[in-house]
Amino acid sequence: MKLSRAVVLIAVALVVGFAMAPTANANNFSFTGNFTQDDNVQFFSVTVGVTSNVTFRTWSYAGGVNAAGQTIASDGFDPILAVFDSTGLLIGQNDDGGCGLVAADPETGQCYDTYFTASLGPGTYTVSVMQYNNFANGPNLSNGFSQQGQGNFTGPDFCGTTGPFWDVTCDQNDGHWAFDALNVGNVTTTPEPASLALLGSGVLGLVGVLRRKLKM
Repeated sequence: MKLSRAVVLIAVALVVGFAMAPTANANNFSFTGNFTQDDNVQFFSVTVGVTSNVTFRTWSYAGGVNAAGQTIASDGFDPILAVFDSTGLLIGQNDDGGCGLVAADPETGQCYDTYFTASLGPGTYTVSVMQYNNFANGPNLSNGFSQQGQGNFTGPDFCGTTGPFWDVTCDQNDGHWAFDALNVGNVTTTPEPASLALLGSGVLGLVGVLRRKLKM
């Protein structure tokens, strides 16, 4: 995407305690981090300067080489991602990208990483990464997520056991995730915990005007 003047949006996170490692490569951005429990949600704010075909994808489950050239290990959790517009309206979400678009996990053979492509117009968007099956409730970000407050829900829900990061094949993984935003202008993250009350009141505030916005 091309650069254009932009704003930085602070996205509100539910429960975040991740060490963020952002890397920018041209107009592609790569992030890595870790969840501590199943109902964590990580948010990214993205700016688009001109209408662009944007791709968001994860490397959490099967691993691989991300857009920054980093080798990501397999055995992360089964992710979902959701995309919201500047008003908080849910544009769409993706659970499994499908074999051919994302890699198959070497242990389970499943293609559970996410892959979401859309033509996005100029504006500010919020992308969230979650553990399956903590879907965005919609129609707005303020409606929250289906498993918020449920802690480590995957063990009892999927496998009749305890502990975090079980997938539906009853393979237990860990909390690491990797996320790429491709053909975008700017991405920011919120690594600090934030209150659900703030999220519920729709606090996604514009903090300041920076220089250029890239297309997503």
